[in-house]
Amino acid sequence: MIVSALLPQLALAQEVIKLWPDEAIPNSISGAKITEKSETDANGILRISNVSVPTITAYLPSKAKMTGAAVMICPGGGYGILAASHEGSDIAHWFNEMGVAAFVLKYRLPDPAIMTNQQEVPLMDAMQGMVLIRQNATRYGIDPTKIGVMGFSAGGHLASTLATHYNRGAKANELAKPNFAILLYPVITFGEKAHAGSRDKLLGKLNTSPELVAYYSNELQVTAQTPPTFLVHSEDDKAVPVENSISFYLACLKNSVPAEMHLYSTGGHGYGMRTAKFGSLNTWPDACKAWLTALTTSKP
Repeated sequence: MIVSALLPQLALAQEVIKLWPDEAIPNSISGAKITEKSETDANGILRISNVSVPTITAYLPSKAKMTGAAVMICPGGGYGILAASHEGSDIAHWFNEMGVAAFVLKYRLPDPAIMTNQQEVPLMDAMQGMVLIRQNATRYGIDPTKIGVMGFSAGGHLASTLATHYNRGAKANELAKPNFAILLYPVITFGEKAHAGSRDKLLGKLNTSPELVAYYSNELQVTAQTPPTFLVHSEDDKAVPVENSISFYLACLKNSVPAEMHLYSTGGHGYGMRTAKFGSLNTWPDACKAWLTALTTSKP
């Protein structure tokens, strides 16, 4: 539920919006503090860690370009950091060029020192981000039926969790449902082909009951209510095996969920839009744009 005190903070492009009032961030341990860190590595990637105050940052296209569509972007980073530039702000600017509003989610990273039930927290933040975007669609020039989620790597796990869990449990909320999902080299399963680092960070190394592993293995959680999905993965990905995307795609087919998957022979992991040296991989943005345009363009 949106908190009325947040409404004055909601503004136009590149405004940073807190997801929760400072005194009421769910699952936070009272008095526990941590200092957020931002640093740019040798590859020019902005890495944010120790997130305790989650936000969304709005990037809006010019009014002349606005299509009414919007995407909430979940950067990757193994649930240990957020790769906030090449899987965040850079992607937001790309969406703006095609007339799509973008919101980069800075979600809390699982940390038992500052939160309870750490496995719940990223999804809480993602759901709240979607709720805030949808409840303020009019002021952003957004069609509330054309708001999707995009995620990279562990951010792809979060995005696919949102797409498959928005209607589960006590905190189920239809306002948090994405109308579509775009998943790039996503972590999907916590089973045999899991990215162990993401699984261990989210669940904790000692919190891996079969039930919890299955619950967050999102290929097992696809239903007919899962939104249309676009997937991109490289077959030579050594960090997150390509079977993650394949298993989600097959689950979509089984449940009659519209899905489109693009597999590339080379590209590795973590490329975002930095694809020039990988041959055909540099076609994924055009393929994604075509898919999204077809999905979100109103038909007479």
